[in-house]
Amino acid sequence: GRSTANSLLVLYVMANGGDSRRLGISVSKKVGNSVIRHRITRIIRECFFSLEGLIPEGYTLVVIARNQAAGKGFSEICGAFKHLLYKSKLISK
Repeated sequence: GRSTANSLLVLYVMANGGDSRRLGISVSKKVGNSVIRHRITRIIRECFFSLEGLIPEGYTLVVIARNQAAGKGFSEICGAFKHLLYKSKLISK
């Protein structure tokens, strides 16, 4: 696959040969305690589901949260996710 990154997230994109969109999320223990890690995971998942209609089918996305994502809110993390989707040419502005 191919990867793109910004200050909050890293996104790996790979064609899965199917007709579905899949999402994998990884948040390391270095990011924070379990409450912080789970909050980031929920935000990324919610952002993925809100943009699901724009993302073409047949791709597997893996999102890795960086340490800087720990103190950010929904709009910042979702904005970073949208930026990576645009950067990887999965969606257009």
